[in-house]
Amino acid sequence: MGLHELQLRDFRLFEELRIEPDPTAVTVFLSANGTGKTSVLEAVATLATANSFRTTTASDLIRNTAPLAEVHGVLFQRERRVQIDLTLTRNARNTTKKMLVNGVRPSSRADLGAVLPLTVFTPEGIDIVRAGPEHRRSFLTTLMTDVEHATGEVIERHARVLAQRNALLRTLEGRAPLGHQQEELGVWTSEFSEISEELISWRMKVLEGLAPLADALYRELSQHPARLELTYEPSWRGDLSDALAASERDDLHRGFTTVGPHRDDVRVTLDGRDVRRQASQGEQRSAALALRLGGHHLVQQWRGVDPLLLLDDVFSELDPLRSDRLLQLLPAGQTLVTTASPLPHTMNPAVIIDLTRRY
Repeated sequence: MGLHELQLRDFRLFEELRIEPDPTAVTVFLSANGTGKTSVLEAVATLATANSFRTTTASDLIRNTAPLAEVHGVLFQRERRVQIDLTLTRNARNTTKKMLVNGVRPSSRADLGAVLPLTVFTPEGIDIVRAGPEHRRSFLTTLMTDVEHATGEVIERHARVLAQRNALLRTLEGRAPLGHQQEELGVWTSEFSEISEELISWRMKVLEGLAPLADALYRELSQHPARLELTYEPSWRGDLSDALAASERDDLHRGFTTVGPHRDDVRVTLDGRDVRRQASQGEQRSAALALRLGGHHLVQQWRGVDPLLLLDDVFSELDPLRSDRLLQLLPAGQTLVTTASPLPHTMNPAVIIDLTRRY
């Protein structure tokens, strides 16, 4: 599996761009800052996830004054040719997004993950261990759909049920539910508890597979014997149904569900030290890389495919020794790398693309 061709039209600063990265090895985008290197990786990521890793505002992706942007990718799954097309259209009030896989609309994020599994690491990737719980939950959600397509349905059902329960809580405006309202709340609470248990079970299964991989990779990257551990931390104690019953008054007052998987966290520790609060920046960066690469290897193990690896300006954030160790640990398959600095001396890419040549 690998991306053979990428075409951009009016995407970010590019009026038009066509590139052919090496589908099985390392392709480096080597050019000065401001030439659109990160935008190329962003375009690839939008094909794989339908979302940018840089912005939540879709209109940011459309070149100034242009009415729409297009991203087209061609890849092969063994002998099968797959084309992914993304069109972003600027409207008066919003920006619409249309995705097609071989001419058919994918039904979910999980469908895209099945076509083009992806691992991304950017300078902001350290947030997976340094920032709030939502970053670790998002990482787990993406990893789940990449390793097992069926989890997409669990994730989407959980989101729907949570939205319905929260909508009902908001309409009650802090008042105690009566009659049919209490019955309806009971139904949504029961469904939420049921789907939450299924979601947590999958999260725990993925973490169980990820933990030893991330631990081993951390030691290789840091050349330090510290033990990296991942611990799932629920936002409640005991049985979830009991916790929801106990929190119902607070939920009514606040207008949203205060306990559940949507508020859980994954604690990352080094020899018992909380990486978020008690680790150096170098330790945090190595831990973040270990988690991303560990997830990459987990997809390889469970699905037998090599995800596309995107490394955006990573080497500028690493010292030479860590850079060399990262190169030694690069997994099999296609890797796209951006840098404005000279390449590490041990790096031997198959293709080097200088984006300044398009000007």
